[in-house]
Amino acid sequence: MRLGLAADHGGFELKEKILQRLKGGSWEIVDFGASKLVSDDDYPDYVLPLARAVGRAEIDRGLAICGSGVGACVAANKVAEVRACLIHDVYSAHQGVEDDNMNIMCLGGQVTAAYLAWDLVQTFLRARYSEDPRFERRLAKIPDR
Repeated sequence: MRLGLAADHGGFELKEKILQRLKGGSWEIVDFGASKLVSDDDYPDYVLPLARAVGRAEIDRGLAICGSGVGACVAANKVAEVRACLIHDVYSAHQGVEDDNMNIMCLGGQVTAAYLAWDLVQTFLRARYSEDPRFERRLAKIPDR
């Protein structure tokens, strides 16, 4: 399975820590940048290419990180077939996938500690969409651009 990561300056440090922990795992990792810390870069420059790759099913899941996670979430959700959520807790990290078929998890690099972020990432990556008819019905009611 392919996992994409993207972060601006506000999420760069957290992205790098997560990348180090993911190395050697079962996921093929695609880094959409930033590849170095640039203090005045813009999250859409990294998050939108990640979201487009997820939307086209070139990437199975994505992690988008900016300072708060809010901007990354707003940007990612502008792309068809993307269901991005800002996550702060383990329950939502798995429930968002299981019930709502979340395919991009957004994190705040300035507000989420690295140890918590790692727990959230592991939970997100282990979770599977249930395909329960009631969840399918609910998702069908949400128009996709």
